[in-house]
Amino acid sequence: MRIVITGATGYVGKNLVPLLQKPGTELLLAGRDKAKISRMFPGCRCCDYTELAREAKGYSVLLHLAVLNNTSSEPLETFLKVNVDGALETAELAREAGIEIFVNFSSTHPLDQSNTSSYAVSKRKAAEELARLEGMRVINLYLPYVYNPDFSDRLTFLSKLPAPLARIAFGAIASLKPTVPIHRIAHVVRSLESRDFPVLAEPAIISDGQSGNPVYSFITRSLDLAFALVITAFFWWLLFIIWALVRIESKGPGIFAQERVGRNGRPFTCYKFRTMKTGTAHLGTHEVSASSVTRLGAVLRKLKLDELPQVINIFRNEISLIGPRPCLPVQRDLVEARRRLGVLALKPGISGLAQVNGVDMSDPEKLANLDARYLALESLPLDLKIIIATALGSGNGDRVAK
Repeated sequence: MRIVITGATGYVGKNLVPLLQKPGTELLLAGRDKAKISRMFPGCRCCDYTELAREAKGYSVLLHLAVLNNTSSEPLETFLKVNVDGALETAELAREAGIEIFVNFSSTHPLDQSNTSSYAVSKRKAAEELARLEGMRVINLYLPYVYNPDFSDRLTFLSKLPAPLARIAFGAIASLKPTVPIHRIAHVVRSLESRDFPVLAEPAIISDGQSGNPVYSFITRSLDLAFALVITAFFWWLLFIIWALVRIESKGPGIFAQERVGRNGRPFTCYKFRTMKTGTAHLGTHEVSASSVTRLGAVLRKLKLDELPQVINIFRNEISLIGPRPCLPVQRDLVEARRRLGVLALKPGISGLAQVNGVDMSDPEKLANLDARYLALESLPLDLKIIIATALGSGNGDRVAK
């Protein structure tokens, strides 16, 4: 495997290069200061940008790490020149050299459309422009907080703690921001040309996620149980009133029980207040006629009060406050898309990132990709943001067919 790397003197580059210097891999490091690169990486082939098209012939992958970072105070024009024009110029040189895969690295900040920093704006524009290039495969790869597992150059205080305490402390930090170890980035790069290349969502994000973080798991489970206890202890009367009104308005049970796809693809019974007429087919909400929804049901769905019986599922640890919305087993396209992207590893949620962004189950691929984004960026601040957005009315009710 022959790899060209730009921006190798930055944090990610200087930690990534040693991991890629393995037998069977040949590196070419490109930058504006060839002498500095040579001093930092003795023994590696180096070139400047004027030599790139010639020196990179025969190489297959270019990792574009050169960037004006979000810590810079330069004006927007400078960010656009470096992060957009620079990326496009490098991509053109790579295409001229016959490189097949161009990987444009970015932090995850540009994925937040509300982030209007010069860095985020310039990296979003770069991704849009690079996506239009033809003649080679372009991958925009987004990284959260990058760290070395030995904490030798970031979070160094953790290296001084006893191992068990360091794991807990890092778990607390990681619960607040998505993270990725440098060796995982190296693994993804090494697998670019192989069949082992991981299936990545769009946008492509490499992240630890929170599946192995006991601190995050403890906090979210505690919040789930606190919510369920508050509802049952203080609002049981509201649950009873809604149940009685549902029974009075139309024939059928007050509580609707339906099989859904849960964590790791295991089925579970999901409980909600019935909002549709008895006998309505068990289909995705977007496939059900609006005429099937009762008058009271429409109000309950708009206010999301129909979801309250899912406190039963929370007590059973089948569902969480925040996560991908659980789908029906018959929604095979969505189940398969979620399986392919690893989303089924998550516990389903009463609300989620897709819901507050107005994406429902009528577009399985788009929904699964947004679920996968949540999987990669999962954190306590993001969960809180989704909870607040839900409380303020975003994603009220699943849309039904007209």
